[in-house]
Amino acid sequence: MELEVRHLRALCAIADTGSLHKAARQLGMSQPSLTTQLRRIENSLGAELFSRGRTGCRPTPLGRSLLSRARPLVADMAALVTETRAAAAREDGPGLRVGSTASRALPGWLRRLRQRLPGTEVGLRVDVSANALLRTVAAGQLDVAFVHEVEGCPLRVPEGLTGRVLVAREPQFVSMARDHPAAARTVVDLVDLAADHWMVDPTVDGEWDGLRRVLGAAGIDPPLLHGDYHTAASLIVLGEAVAPCQPTSVPREDMAVRPLRGDPLGVRLLLYARPGAPLDALYAELAAAYREVALRAAPYREWLRRQGETAALSVGPCMMTV
Repeated sequence: MELEVRHLRALCAIADTGSLHKAARQLGMSQPSLTTQLRRIENSLGAELFSRGRTGCRPTPLGRSLLSRARPLVADMAALVTETRAAAAREDGPGLRVGSTASRALPGWLRRLRQRLPGTEVGLRVDVSANALLRTVAAGQLDVAFVHEVEGCPLRVPEGLTGRVLVAREPQFVSMARDHPAAARTVVDLVDLAADHWMVDPTVDGEWDGLRRVLGAAGIDPPLLHGDYHTAASLIVLGEAVAPCQPTSVPREDMAVRPLRGDPLGVRLLLYARPGAPLDALYAELAAAYREVALRAAPYREWLRRQGETAALSVGPCMMTV
């Protein structure tokens, strides 16, 4: 077996995170697959590169020596790919490559961008993983990414990206069947949903950890279902589940959207761009599109009225350079 760049990248991820589980998530693979890959690498080299224990994985002396040589190689390969893709993009002519996690503001944002930048082809990539989108921007494959960061689960922002805060804290509401007993209230307590099945998409960065933390803090341990939110919607309308949802969600005839008392679930909405992207223009159009959908959703509009709309939709005054 010959060492490849992907093997070196895996070793760096294990060393950086100190955990096979965390490294596997960062690399987008399963922990058993990463464990097998590490074992093959060590067998090929004839030595143990990491010591495993209850506190995680730590490089052995030989592992540290290998990592000191591997990191520059991985960085050089990433730079080579980024520069080549950027050059290819320039040859393709003017264009704006947009990435986003799911958002009701996305269609309006794209419409506004096409109006503001006539003659510019606007491409779109939607991904459930905010971290994956940020890595794609850093790699030069996207110009900008609109992402959300689950409270208590900070994103891993690559160096060199410039970002702005769209909403410092957006409350997450809960969706339920229209005939659910709690739907009769304008604000719902978590304990009123303790007996319900909660559905969460574990592929969304931080969502599972954030929900588990909030439910635990409330002293409840409801049964959980894992699945995407298209599946969740079909179960919700049948009364088989409830699920966190964006406050901009528009209620359907067979589904109710309600805020949670105390707003225990929250996310931060962020816009990140590569150097040279027209961040101010992108941000201005996104803010306008978000305001439109926020005021269109009746439960969120009422929540904003109670909070004070200006404060609720305030944005960070400073740019963040990571």
